[in-house]
Amino acid sequence: MTNDHFHDECGIVGIVNHTEAANLAYLGLFALQHRGQESAGICSSDGEQLWTHNAMGLVSDVFSEATLAPLRGTHAIGHVRYSTTGSSILKNAQPFVVRYMNGSIGVAHNGNITNAAKIRETLEKDGAIFQSTMDTEVFVHLIARSKKDGIVNKIDDACSHVTGAYCLLFITETSIIAVRDPYGIRPLVLGKLGNTYVVASETCALDLIDANYIREVEPGEMIVFDRDGMNSRRLTVAKNVTKTAKCVFEHVYFARPDSVVFGNNSFEMRKRMGMQLGSEHYVDADMVIPVPDSGIPAAIGYAIETKIPFEFGLIRSHYVGRTFIEPKQSIRHFGVKLKLNPMKHYLDGKRVVVVDDSLVRGTTAMKIVSMIRHAGAKEVHLRLASPPIISPCFYGIDTPTKTELIANSNTVEDIRKFIAADSLGYLSRDGLKKCMGDNAGSFCYACFSGEYPF
Repeated sequence: MTNDHFHDECGIVGIVNHTEAANLAYLGLFALQHRGQESAGICSSDGEQLWTHNAMGLVSDVFSEATLAPLRGTHAIGHVRYSTTGSSILKNAQPFVVRYMNGSIGVAHNGNITNAAKIRETLEKDGAIFQSTMDTEVFVHLIARSKKDGIVNKIDDACSHVTGAYCLLFITETSIIAVRDPYGIRPLVLGKLGNTYVVASETCALDLIDANYIREVEPGEMIVFDRDGMNSRRLTVAKNVTKTAKCVFEHVYFARPDSVVFGNNSFEMRKRMGMQLGSEHYVDADMVIPVPDSGIPAAIGYAIETKIPFEFGLIRSHYVGRTFIEPKQSIRHFGVKLKLNPMKHYLDGKRVVVVDDSLVRGTTAMKIVSMIRHAGAKEVHLRLASPPIISPCFYGIDTPTKTELIANSNTVEDIRKFIAADSLGYLSRDGLKKCMGDNAGSFCYACFSGEYPF
């Protein structure tokens, strides 16, 4: 919603065996737009060659009937990107497609390879020439250099050299191959529409094209779709991995609320976090309001638990573009007011609990608190449905440096004073784990604890 959030990583979608594969991939990307807004691309296969279109911008800007028409064939993979590794330029847009000795291959990647720089340095010393600054290109070089037989074994071999988070979709002239890293850090799901298989980052992409959800792609699983049908195997590198490290922030913020992620509906999980937050940090108030849209489910949960009335005290504009001309005369909180406007007749004279999902730098929260107070609120209490963020993520999220994270070097009371709220309450780490239920031990909490799974 604001600049005071972590940025989404990327979204991927694969369509197997459909006469309008590229069109369905386009719709899937449209549903996954929240995962990346910098570039979009689709690569299709007609059984003999690959066809690609990538460009900077939103899915609706990148694709039209004219740009989709040349993307022939019954197989397609697509990608929306927010850059976590590599700058935001066209040569870094995906799917990334190359031709090598065994034919052509395209790849779409969600995640971040933590040892990519080291591998790249080794390959370049050995004569490799890289076309982009993306960690994704490392996979292509490792595949091209693998001595294993066949593309499936080459991909398996490449995965044995990398560490980090990766959900991958590969496309060749005759196949699509889906891969999820052994720790299952990023989500990847499998669906079916008639005789068509669909692989996507989230179930909301399946919903839009009426595909039925089958299951998650398992951590460490490789699924091959080719002329022999669908076949699954376990990555060699996954055989010694005994635990998962699913990103808990998918439930806190990233996933679309209507998606089923890691086996649970994200809206329900966020509502559960809000209820837990209400049990931990009750305050006597007249109303609970969310920071839209990210804080809505948690605010509903907080209101249910505390029995304080829920209201929409902030109205969000959904039509704010990526760029705007700021007036020469200063307008109070101009950047925030472009997106949010307080409902003065609701807020005037009221004690208000404001609920959001998380706090990163704190600058936007400070402006929101000030804006609500300026609208006449008597008290403003901020509640956050996740613990203090103290460490950056290295697994596919664009996070600030440690020094930029306000909770890394400030107490809760310091932060309360900085944002000028009457009180401030974070969901506890134990409370968050309680919301994750019986599977609490299968998640990564590194951004809240500083303890990384690897």
